[in-house]
Amino acid sequence: MYRTFTTQLAGRTLTLEFGKVAQLANGSCLVRYGDTVVLSTATASKEPKEGIDFFPLSVDYEEKLYSVGKIPGGFIKREGKPSEKAILTSRVIDRPIRPLFPKDLRNDVVVINTVMSVDQDNSPEIAAMIGTSAALTVSDIPFNGPIGGIVLGLVDDQVVINPNAAQRERSKMYVTLAGTKEKICMIEAGAQEVPDDVMLNAIIKGHGTIKKICEFIEGIRAEIGKEKFSYKSAEVPHEIVDDVKALIYGELKEAVYTADKPERDAKIDALTKKTVEALAEKYPDAKAKIGEAVYKLEKSIVREGILKDHKRVDGRGLYDIRPLSAEVGLLPRTHGSGLFKRGLTQVLTVATLGPMSDIQKMDGIDLEDSKRYMHHYNFPAYSVGEAKTSRGPGRREIGHGALAERALEPVIPSEEEFPYAIRLVSEVLMSNGSTSQGSVCGSTLALMDAGVPIKRPVTGISAGLVTNPDDENDFVTFMDIQGIEDFFGDMDFKVAGTEKGITAIQVDIKVQGLSYEIIRQAFELTHAGRERILNEVILPCISEPRDHLSKYAPKMYQMKIDPDKIRDVIGTGGKVINRIIDETGVKIDINDDGTIYVAAVEEEAANKAMEIIKGITGDIEVGTVFEGKVTKTMAFGAFVEYLPGKEGMVHISRLAKYRVERTEDVVNVGDVVRIKYIGLDKQGRMDFSIKDVE
Repeated sequence: MYRTFTTQLAGRTLTLEFGKVAQLANGSCLVRYGDTVVLSTATASKEPKEGIDFFPLSVDYEEKLYSVGKIPGGFIKREGKPSEKAILTSRVIDRPIRPLFPKDLRNDVVVINTVMSVDQDNSPEIAAMIGTSAALTVSDIPFNGPIGGIVLGLVDDQVVINPNAAQRERSKMYVTLAGTKEKICMIEAGAQEVPDDVMLNAIIKGHGTIKKICEFIEGIRAEIGKEKFSYKSAEVPHEIVDDVKALIYGELKEAVYTADKPERDAKIDALTKKTVEALAEKYPDAKAKIGEAVYKLEKSIVREGILKDHKRVDGRGLYDIRPLSAEVGLLPRTHGSGLFKRGLTQVLTVATLGPMSDIQKMDGIDLEDSKRYMHHYNFPAYSVGEAKTSRGPGRREIGHGALAERALEPVIPSEEEFPYAIRLVSEVLMSNGSTSQGSVCGSTLALMDAGVPIKRPVTGISAGLVTNPDDENDFVTFMDIQGIEDFFGDMDFKVAGTEKGITAIQVDIKVQGLSYEIIRQAFELTHAGRERILNEVILPCISEPRDHLSKYAPKMYQMKIDPDKIRDVIGTGGKVINRIIDETGVKIDINDDGTIYVAAVEEEAANKAMEIIKGITGDIEVGTVFEGKVTKTMAFGAFVEYLPGKEGMVHISRLAKYRVERTEDVVNVGDVVRIKYIGLDKQGRMDFSIKDVE
C-alpha cells in the first residue's frame, strides 16, 4: 500500500514515501527533502553467512550525475567506481546504524542509497541517512532504531540546523550528527578552530532535532512497520565459554597484561592454539567457536581491568599518552617530510608542492569542482606485521585520509598567500592504534618542513571508553587508545585541532550511543592531549614553518596581464604557451582575471618565461634584446622569430658591422641569433638589429 508521511525539518518539508517503488526489498523509502530525492533500500539474506565471526553489513551511497543534470566525463559516459565523497557518506551512514543490529546476526544486510535529484540547499547525505533509518525501521530486518541525522553549521556564532548552500559558505563548521532518541551515535566534523564548549553545545542543540526525527519515524513504524524476522543466532554456546574460562583464564590474564605488544600477541596466539587442541575432541564441530570464546574472554579481561581497576594492558594510567617523538627532513629529495611516533604507531607524511594546474578536478553532485589541498593515507599490511599484498586504498584508508585533510584544511594558506597545489601522503609504517591522528601530527610536521606558511600547528589524539552494559552510568573514559583497546573498547573519539580550537572530529562507537557527559569528558581529554603533543613534541621539533622552500620544490612567480591578451599568450590550440613551456621547462597557469603563475625549479627559467610573456602582451621597449631563430632569409634581410608566434625583420644593413653582399653570408634558416629592438620603421613595423647587440 502506498503511504506518504510529512514533517518539517529545519523549516523545510521532509516527505517519506513507502510502497510506491522498490517493494521487493525488505524495506524501502523514497525521501523528498525540498527538491532532493533519494531512494533508500534495505535487503537481508534469508540465511546467515557461514564461517564468519562478524555481522556482514554493507552500506552504499550511489551518486547519479543525472541528479544534477550532468553527463559523466570520460569515454564510457556512465558512473564508475564511487567518488571519494560517496565513500565517505557511506561510512557516515554505516557508523551510527551498525551498533543497532543484534551482535549475533550473521545474515547479509545491504543498504543502498541512490541519489536521484539534488537541490543544493537540502543535503542528499542527510536525506540518505534518514531514508536508511526509515527503511530499516519499517522492514522485517532486526534493527534497534530508528536514528535521525542532521548537519550543524555555525553562522555568525549561531548554530544552524541543516544550513543551506549560502549558509554553508559562511559557516565556521560542518558537523554531521546522528543519534537515537536517547543518545548520540556518530559525529563527523570539520571546523575552523571552534572551541570545545561551542561544539558540545551545538551537539546538544542538534540532538533536540534528532529526537523529533526519531519520533517521526517511530510513528511511521507504528502504522506500517513489519514484524522482525527470526534468525539463527551466531552466539558462542555458554558451555564452550565456561570450559575455555576454566581452562586458561589465569594464563590468558597474565598474557593480556604483557606490556610488549609482539610478545603479548605471541602468547595469546599460543594459548588460543592450545585451547582449540584441548577442546577439539569435546567440540569437534565447533573449533571456530572455541577461538571466538578465547577472543570473548580476552575482551572481558581487558574491559574489566579498565572499568574496575583502571588498569591498562601496557601499565599506563587512564590519562597517560604513550612515548612520543617527532622528526622532520628525513627524505632529502622531497619537498617536506615529517615522522611522528606514538608508542608503536609510526606515521611518515610527505608534502609535495605543485603548480596550480595540479589541483584535483572533481566530477560530483555537489558544488565543489576542484581541490587544491589533498591528503592521502596508506595503511600497508606490514604496518601490523601481516603478509598481504597492496590492493589500493579501501574505505578505511579513504576515510582516514579525509579526516586528516579536514583537520589541516583550516590552517592551509589561501591561494593568494601561497599559490601552490599541495598534496600530503601519510604512510603508516607501524600501527598500534590511532594512526589517523598520527597522520594529522605527521602532516603538520611535513607542511612546516616544506615551508608552507600554515596558520597554526594542528595535533590530534583519540579518547576511548569502556561501559558497564548493566549500568549506563558506570563508565570510564581514557586517553590515547592503542589497538587492543580499540578492538575491545566501546569508542574511538578522535579530535584534531589547534591551540585555538577544534578542526576535525570523527567518532566510532560499538555501543548504542553516547551520553552528553561521555562526550564532555572526551573533549576534555583530547584537548589536554592535543596541548601536550603540541608543546612537548611538535614545537620542540620545528617551531614554525621554514622560511624557504626546498631547492627541489618549484618556485612560484606571479605576474598580471590584460585579460584581453590571454588569447595571445595561449595561441591557437595552445601553440604559443606550449612553445614557451618547451623552451623554458616551466609550468604556466593562467586565471581568467589575467593572473599568471609560472612554476620553475630554477629562477632563470622562470624569468625567461615571464620575459617572453611580457613581450607577447606588452609594448616592447627600445633596446630590448631577444634571442631568436632565423625563419626565412631574403635578399633584403632575415626574418627572426623573437617570441613564440612573433617574427621581426632584420634588414641586411643591420646584419653585421661590415657591408653584407648576401644575407646568407651572415645568417641561414635555423640559426639562433641575438637581436635588439631599435624602434618602428617608416611603415610602422618593428625593426631589429643584430649588429647593435652588445
